Amino acid sequence: MSVLAITGGVGGAKLAVGLAHLLNPEQLVFLVNTGDDFCHLGLHISPDLDTLTYSLAGHACPTKGWGRRDETWSFLKTIQDLGGPAWFQLGDKDLALHIYRTQLLNEGGSLTAATKAITKALGVKHSLLPCSDDRIATVVDSDVGQLSFQHYFVKHQCRPRVNGIKYDGADRARLNSILDLATISIVVICPSNPYLSVDPILAVSEFRNFLRNPHVPVLAVSPIVQGRALKGPTTKIMTELGHTVNNKTIVRHYADILTGLIVDEGDAKDCETIKDLGIECIARNTVMRTIDDRVRLARETLEFGKALSR
Repeated sequence: MSVLAITGGVGGAKLAVGLAHLLNPEQLVFLVNTGDDFCHLGLHISPDLDTLTYSLAGHACPTKGWGRRDETWSFLKTIQDLGGPAWFQLGDKDLALHIYRTQLLNEGGSLTAATKAITKALGVKHSLLPCSDDRIATVVDSDVGQLSFQHYFVKHQCRPRVNGIKYDGADRARLNSILDLATISIVVICPSNPYLSVDPILAVSEFRNFLRNPHVPVLAVSPIVQGRALKGPTTKIMTELGHTVNNKTIVRHYADILTGLIVDEGDAKDCETIKDLGIECIARNTVMRTIDDRVRLARETLEFGKALSR
């Protein structure tokens, strides 16, 4: 069995940690969103790759879920004192990683190669693959105009109303060449924001076409728990795009690729409705507060995936 986990953001990283506890590097690969990537202060920043790297390495800040634990902020304070752009928080340890990545890219390396060097240095055994080495940029069409993802998410703190979302460059982007699709037996969509963290990956046509393969089950863990998302702007975005915030909307969003959905045990009543749509569904506790929660849900996800493979 070779499992491919699609992930981005803090919610996805939680399940990813659980999966990494159960599967060795030969059994599990992570395909990570790069639509959040941007250049800031001359540095190439890959927030979702970094969140997953820090989480798997045991360096993630336990209160925020992103950034590094025991961080210091001298650089950011100095930028602020100089009148520079301090709206994007860069801790001192985090900054070192961005500088190193930018150096590797400037020397002609790919984002995949830079990620491999960084994860190896931090002791991460599993492969973290950017969804593409080509540029993909998430752009939010809002009531204050077109906003790059980080300007919407961080600088404007998700306040503007979302009218639509696009993924610049995705139509030309090539799927990460390291990923061997022939070896994948199960695909897991982690409980990441569908519109901001998963869709930039699915917008790569080669990959979406692969996910339509009826011989490879695709299952998702819903990011919705009893009518809301536990973290981030998922609820707000779904509402502003005219969608009902429930598991049926998640199923319809992934309709052309989805084989099975895991919903929270509090939403068990949704399973029959989802099965009527032709998608298998089980209810489990999807709220991951502890490492034990993450490992438990990962185990249940893998068991569900094996059942769908029969």
